[in-house]
Amino acid sequence: MNGITRRAFLARTGALTVTFSLAPLNLAAQEGASAAKLPGSLDATPFLDAWIRIDADGSVTLFTGKAEFGQGVKTALLALASEELGVAPQRVALVTADTGRTPNEGYTAGSNSMKDSGTAIQNAAAQVREILIARAADKLGVAPERLAAKDGTVVADDGRRLAFGELVGDGFAKVRAQPQSKLKDPSRYTIVGKPLPRVDIPAKVTGGAAYVQDVRLPGMLHARVVFPPSYGARLRDANTDAAAKLPGVVKVVREGGVLAVVAQREFQAIRAMRDLAASAHWDEHASLPQGDLYAALLALPSDTIVNADAHTTTTPAAKVLDATYRRAYQMHGAIGPSCAVALLKDDALTVWTHSQGVYPLRAALAELLRVPPERIRCIHTEGSGCYGHNGADDAAAHAALLARAVRGRPVRVQWMREQEHLFEPYGAAMVTKVRGGLAADGSIVDWSFDVWSNSHSTRPGGAGNLMPAWYLDPPLRQPVPKPIPMPEGGGDRNSIPLYALPSLRVVHHFIPDMPVRVSALRGLGAYMNVFSIESFVDELALAAGADPVAFRLRHLQDRRAHDVVSAAATRFGWDGFRARRGLGRGFAFARYKNLGAYCAIAAEVSVDHETGRARLVRAAAAIDSGQVVNPDGLRNQVEGGIVQSMSWTLFEAVSFDATRIRSFDWSAYPIARFDDIPERVDVDVIDRPGQPFLGTGEAAQGPTAAAIANAIASATGVRVRDLPLTRERIKAAIGV
Repeated sequence: MNGITRRAFLARTGALTVTFSLAPLNLAAQEGASAAKLPGSLDATPFLDAWIRIDADGSVTLFTGKAEFGQGVKTALLALASEELGVAPQRVALVTADTGRTPNEGYTAGSNSMKDSGTAIQNAAAQVREILIARAADKLGVAPERLAAKDGTVVADDGRRLAFGELVGDGFAKVRAQPQSKLKDPSRYTIVGKPLPRVDIPAKVTGGAAYVQDVRLPGMLHARVVFPPSYGARLRDANTDAAAKLPGVVKVVREGGVLAVVAQREFQAIRAMRDLAASAHWDEHASLPQGDLYAALLALPSDTIVNADAHTTTTPAAKVLDATYRRAYQMHGAIGPSCAVALLKDDALTVWTHSQGVYPLRAALAELLRVPPERIRCIHTEGSGCYGHNGADDAAAHAALLARAVRGRPVRVQWMREQEHLFEPYGAAMVTKVRGGLAADGSIVDWSFDVWSNSHSTRPGGAGNLMPAWYLDPPLRQPVPKPIPMPEGGGDRNSIPLYALPSLRVVHHFIPDMPVRVSALRGLGAYMNVFSIESFVDELALAAGADPVAFRLRHLQDRRAHDVVSAAATRFGWDGFRARRGLGRGFAFARYKNLGAYCAIAAEVSVDHETGRARLVRAAAAIDSGQVVNPDGLRNQVEGGIVQSMSWTLFEAVSFDATRIRSFDWSAYPIARFDDIPERVDVDVIDRPGQPFLGTGEAAQGPTAAAIANAIASATGVRVRDLPLTRERIKAAIGV
């Protein structure tokens, strides 16, 4: 069977594909440009028609390999393309992450969507605009300088105009992007930098079809999977015959230890799954760490990676402080459990999935099913919750396996709440140890930071990272994880402070062995590392007798860092705040990955002395993400990051015994409730017109945690260094 190409797909759907034909384009110039680095993701996918299509009727379609997860990237990309092309956003259709239609941009992760895809689309749109203007100049017999793109047309200064549809050629000539683009002057922007309603929100708040969980296809079947009770459990036997006789059951599927039911209706599948699960017998073994989790982690073999080692100071330390910080395993906690729909028809498999990487998932499914990747099409469909590598890819693997068992009909696989909680890959538990020296004048003269962590990415790409593959016969083994190189980093992301420190040593102790399944959770190791660094900076400021904000500014040389710190402090009213027993203030700052967005957060936290309950009362943030595209969307990202990080910081920790994960529902894995939400969150957005996009999605996670911890210390006079900062830990620290 031949794979579906993008051109063939468009032809089958009846779309008229027209791209740009520039007869006078200098071929030698194109060949020379091919050697130069292109902006953003254009470098990997350099042809303009991979990003933008204009049809003969003038309609515009935009393509991105990135996916919408609620971060507002659809709206931002539409704004960028519309601004450069000179069309209203409402007139542009957007196709996101689809292996049959869009560029391969890998994973939507690491706050890289705007840096990669945004930069590519902005430049592609600008170059397409100039192509249209050049063609219009030829047709109208005027100089290009007398023309402008406006409202889907090219308009001359004498009033004559040509619609975009009249300017596209009727051939299929590939036009390669150029290294330089004639971007619009930011001072002339009419769309970028202005609030724009999010295109993904209406369906979500009106009960529309917004998520993959809402997908309903003609003739669709419903499936449920019987999960093993613990890691490594092996299926001994199950009464599949009894389940097959239940009402509505179409098929009971068993492939090794993968056990599932497919039924006509959803509740029929749930009932059959429960009966089948009750009949199943598994062999289990104890494999989870007991006793002191952090001692167990530190005892595991680790690879030592020195990330920084610079010693230029000759000033002796008058005072030396040490501290150890710890973080528990934490969940993604998606409100909607993972789901996928798959259809195997005519030897072509289509999977609707909320994976963060449709192309890597396609490669993993091809290996799992032992078919060429060209026979698989993965279409991103937003999921109800994400925040990293959760169960989305595993649900897609389940759907693919079951679609193979009932060819010709779509199969919808929906995980149950307890399945999501027990088998999603968690954010890794971590330990950090910090030592700092202060000179007599209160400046930091020595800094040492060590971090112990498992991997922060076991995403698919290989089938061994798909959980269902572990239970096939024979099973596919999970590959040995590898650290993510700096400067992006994994467990060591943001382990190097942005402060000017004359003596600095940072060491990453990478632990390959994973006693608990872990992968990418929003921010990766940055959440814990920024929490540790910024908590310790506050401890140093206290030891130096310095104001925490002034202490940070003293050690920052980056002007943009100064700006966000000052803006957050001003918005909060830092200088006028007076702490008292039970009410404190805290501050924290970081530049995400030391190459992304700058974010500073000030927090007011109340602590009940008798119960130990801490509550984030309000937060004030400042963010510098470079050129702002949609300020409302950017504020949404920071506000959401603050609320989620608050929940992680005060409530969330995975519990387990020697054999099984015990955090099987929200009662065993509490998260923030409505009455825990802060009364107010203010976000100041610092716009940098014309500057590169820095990304926003994960910038607030670490600073929020540290700001809360510092505010708790301010309110109570005691320091709690273990995440989460539960009421039990705070109460014990207070000594009540």
